[in-house]
Amino acid sequence: MVVKKSGKMLFRLLPIGLMALLLSGCGIPELSALQPRGEGAEMQLEIIKLSLWVMLFVLAIVAVIYVYVLMKFRRKSGDNTVPKQVEGNHTLEIIWTVIPILLLVVLAVPTIKTTVELADAKEAKKNEQINVTANLYWWEFEYPDKGVSTGQELVIPVGKRVAVNLTSKDVIHSFWVPALSGKTDTNPGLDNEMWLQAQEAGTYYGKCAELCGPSHALMDFKVIALEQDDYDAWLKDMKTAKEAETKQLDAKNEKNWTTGEQVYAQNCLSCHGGGKVAPSLTNFGDRQRIAGYLDHDKENLENWIRDPQKEKQGTKMPGFSEDQISDEELSELADYLLDKKLQ
Repeated sequence: MVVKKSGKMLFRLLPIGLMALLLSGCGIPELSALQPRGEGAEMQLEIIKLSLWVMLFVLAIVAVIYVYVLMKFRRKSGDNTVPKQVEGNHTLEIIWTVIPILLLVVLAVPTIKTTVELADAKEAKKNEQINVTANLYWWEFEYPDKGVSTGQELVIPVGKRVAVNLTSKDVIHSFWVPALSGKTDTNPGLDNEMWLQAQEAGTYYGKCAELCGPSHALMDFKVIALEQDDYDAWLKDMKTAKEAETKQLDAKNEKNWTTGEQVYAQNCLSCHGGGKVAPSLTNFGDRQRIAGYLDHDKENLENWIRDPQKEKQGTKMPGFSEDQISDEELSELADYLLDKKLQ
């Protein structure tokens, strides 16, 4: 009877197991810790592999002992004798105490070594430093030595360790780019350090890995790795575009402004101009996503400006009704923002 019940239970669990196995193959390489594209992620994958081998070793030993005991000491037909009662075995007790301690040491030593190395950004600071500030629900990236800042998209050079200084303006968040490195918390009033390194050019997806509010799941960002020459050109173009935008808007020569520029200056510039209150929009037209996760098109941009709470609940950006910005002005504003490109 017990065997039949166990068989039915296994039969019911089989579809769930197959579905879990199928779903484990879903996703994209740029958002997987099991397909590393950076030095830090490779170091962590080695720890994962070591842990799996240790667990499989323990599982195999326990399974062998279990089957051996089950077969050797099973009750034989017609045998009603009471088994010999054993109070304890000092040798076995020492063995099953010492072996787990040794296994923990095997895991602990490389884990601690890797954790310390991933948090040590001293050498990386010689290459590049980037200040990362987490906000509800967006990311600010500042290049203090270059006078450049951007939001939602972090650009780094390929092949170099880049120092990342992490903090938060509101609640605890967690900075995580699975394909490049592990997660590090961003704490209000505190600074944490780590480093990133990408082995090849491309776009890598980042997440907030700490529950921070109703739109936590939508607090996405991108890490864009460029070859050194392209990276240097990007920094130069960003600085030039920022200076040109500042000069143009400071001139207050509204006669030469388009409707989109006027709407932007009157309604958006106070928050988005410096990139401290809200993401910098200097290169908004080059972005891959709106609000970190929406497709980068005019319709989504207009919907976002009209009612950001609908798209990302809890965001601090206010919505703009038709009384504030007409449909025609909104269309002009969207065109102006989508045209803000470096090239």
